Amino acid sequence: MQSPMASLTPHVHWAQRHHELYLRVELSDVQSPDIAITDNVLHFKAEGRGAKGDNIYEFQLEFLEPVEPKPAYKVTQRQLNITVRKKESNWWERLTKQEKRPLFLAPDFDRWLDESDAEMELREKEEERINKMRIESRVPKDPFRHLKRGYLFMYNLVQFLGFSWIFVNMTVRLFILGKDSFYDTFHTISDMMYFCQTLALMESVNSLIGLVRSPLIPSLIQVFGRNFILFIILGSMEEMQSRAVVFFIFYAWSMIEIFRYPFYMLSSIDMEWKVLTWIRYTIWIPLYPFGALGEAVSVIQAIPIFSETGKFSLRLPNPLNVTINFSFFLQIYLILLFLGLFINFRYLYKQRRQKLGPKKKKMK
Repeated sequence: MQSPMASLTPHVHWAQRHHELYLRVELSDVQSPDIAITDNVLHFKAEGRGAKGDNIYEFQLEFLEPVEPKPAYKVTQRQLNITVRKKESNWWERLTKQEKRPLFLAPDFDRWLDESDAEMELREKEEERINKMRIESRVPKDPFRHLKRGYLFMYNLVQFLGFSWIFVNMTVRLFILGKDSFYDTFHTISDMMYFCQTLALMESVNSLIGLVRSPLIPSLIQVFGRNFILFIILGSMEEMQSRAVVFFIFYAWSMIEIFRYPFYMLSSIDMEWKVLTWIRYTIWIPLYPFGALGEAVSVIQAIPIFSETGKFSLRLPNPLNVTINFSFFLQIYLILLFLGLFINFRYLYKQRRQKLGPKKKKMK
């Protein structure tokens, strides 16, 4: 039978400011920390690796003056940091009520300041706060701010409702009709898709006039790329409208947008739902290549049709008497399509890292 681990006392380092106390407990790989303040006494107990190896470590400290009963702590791989707020902002001559310093307690020289240095630091922070307020007060407030926010909210709401209708309609038809729903997707969905994708031109306008902070190039690539597929490849050729690839293109587009537009809708009123943020910056990873592949298949299928009909081909006047077939342009477009995918993929990956990447946590 394994004997229980003996309780030991860890090394603790401390420092202070006028309004806070900082304790650094020298334990690594801390598990199940139990930290509480009762009757102005800090009670600490945790399992971790200290000077005596893996063990249970605990200690108690009765503070010199009253403190707030709710300590904040942060566990790192090498140590555990505790922050305790003083009830009154003043400078303590020592940490504990007992005059004799406990053997396990020592000053934290990495954070140590004497009273004059701490007062100087406090004044600097106060001056920084006042200067920031002065700078903010000099910046003129936008009189149309609420109007712009209202417009962006309504724009994203309308697009969300439109693409939701498309997605739900296609999903219901898929369950009822199965594969047969693939071949009449365009005739059933095209009117709403025309509306949503035409309205999406406003995204490039919003970026161009500075209404949103999104860069213009990725917006242009997506909006005009989709509209080229919708209006030219599918809309102008009846032979393409009954192809199964239409279903997969429309489904990928709508699945992306039913998460993207509500995210921007909430952002316009300074709200965030973390689950939605994660989905918005993650779902594009499989769906963007899938959608681009569908667009490429539609272009490849359309090339022989445009070659046969000569539609949109450019006939140069005499004496050249040369015809530039539109299918030649489509072959170039295929290369541009995947180049645009790379640009947007890189941009979205950078956005994802900024939004969801690891951030350094600051102790409060």
